[in-house]
Amino acid sequence: MKLKIILAGMATVLLCHSSYSLAAPSNDSGDASSDKKPNVLVLMFDDMRFDTFSYRGGPVPTPNIDALANSGTRFDNAMTTTGLCSPSRAALFTGRWGHKTGLDDNVGLYHSRVDELNEDEGGVIRRAADTGYHVGYVGKWHLGPQGPALRGADFMWGKEHSQARHSRPYVPYEKQAKMAQYNRGERDENGEKHEYYQTLPGTYETSHTAENVHMGQKMLREAAKIDEPFFGVISFEQPHPPYRVPEPYASMFDPNTVELPGNHAVKRQFKPMAQDEDWWPWHDVGHMTDMDWRKSRTFYYGAIAMIDHAVGDIIKTAKEVGMYDDLTIIVLGDQGSMLGEHDLYDKGPYAYDELMRMPLIIRAPNIEPRIVNKQVSMLDIAPTISEMMSLEPDGDVDGRSLVNLMEQGDIADSGRVDQALYAYEWYNGGWFGIRALRTPEMKFVWNPGDNRDELYDLKNDPIEVNNLIKDKKYTKQLRHMVQLMEDELVRIKDPSVEKFRYQVAGYRSKEGKSQAYNVD
Repeated sequence: MKLKIILAGMATVLLCHSSYSLAAPSNDSGDASSDKKPNVLVLMFDDMRFDTFSYRGGPVPTPNIDALANSGTRFDNAMTTTGLCSPSRAALFTGRWGHKTGLDDNVGLYHSRVDELNEDEGGVIRRAADTGYHVGYVGKWHLGPQGPALRGADFMWGKEHSQARHSRPYVPYEKQAKMAQYNRGERDENGEKHEYYQTLPGTYETSHTAENVHMGQKMLREAAKIDEPFFGVISFEQPHPPYRVPEPYASMFDPNTVELPGNHAVKRQFKPMAQDEDWWPWHDVGHMTDMDWRKSRTFYYGAIAMIDHAVGDIIKTAKEVGMYDDLTIIVLGDQGSMLGEHDLYDKGPYAYDELMRMPLIIRAPNIEPRIVNKQVSMLDIAPTISEMMSLEPDGDVDGRSLVNLMEQGDIADSGRVDQALYAYEWYNGGWFGIRALRTPEMKFVWNPGDNRDELYDLKNDPIEVNNLIKDKKYTKQLRHMVQLMEDELVRIKDPSVEKFRYQVAGYRSKEGKSQAYNVD
């Protein structure tokens, strides 16, 4: 069976034109290879923060991911669209915001009102298949059962790919029971809290991560035997909480000496009320001790080290089958995760950098390594893949191709506002409608379901402790950020723009009082 494993995690996009070339070098002096379509591999990780890798100066040695970063384009200020798995993945594969795709909440989980991405949203998977790519998908999809198959994928592996469509949601009864036990002072085996951290039995080779790797390696080996171009995705469930790893990763980092950030377990003051609610059972962290938080962090670091091992195995196989030199590899996370910053765990309806930022590396043949500091978005990946693979457009997209930045660096964005928009519309059936606009200097968060918005000075308060929304010294910056957000909401045809204008009118008035409500 022919197989194109191009780890995808990319969506559909407008076809852009530039000098970009991923063509493999000609093996025949008389044959031109400029028309050969590139092979693309997307390595996607779940809830993987941007700041833990050694190439970023983080605490975890990650030599294999570092090697890709050092030979490719590092996007050091990449932002997800939503700090939630399903909406961010829908944006990845389609290049469109949730108000256009209809996918703006998690699917298949308790309370959620949606259970799949509409079949009409074929994304880059269907477009690749329609263009003659042999498409493979291994691992987590989280956009509805059988999704890659419905979009023309040829090779699939993972439990979601065989589940029945429109089935009952997952309801976390056992996690609710665990929280009750923890609040009674009980613990799990080895004195651990397995909804936060756990030492798994066995080794790396017996882990689910290794199982993903083995199926990904099978895809690569099959892909090497075919003449058609390939596009595939290897999507890992690590390091999504709870942080569960076998030895040696469980004890690789010492919780007694691990460095904690300045916003670790800080009491939230003057923040939206939604941040105080438990939207999933394990958001109840009142039972967490200092050592519990420290172990959660070190087990997360162990998961990152194990992921790096997995990346190394995949690269080794790509080299063994002769694919590596001509293979474009994209490494990314769908969003970040909270490890106790602001006394928060996992993810929820907020826009802190620990959740909003994501790692992104694109290692492409014939493009020199570089670091891009300009902000880019999850929405940009589909247009980038589309340009690389010469895919036909399938409608409007909200992102842009990153090829020019890959080729030219930050200068390619000269004259462009350095900003990124983020939205948190729903969390498992709970509506919030949050929009956040980030520049290198400031972040403005509009909370239409609350009467308290947020403004952060990222230069002087990068850990986002102090909400400056009522600080008169920041009136000019606030007005500027409000205007930038309005302009972007208009550009993407966001249906909330009318409500936005009404609710933020006070920020533009001389009195500084909202015309819609009294700002708390």
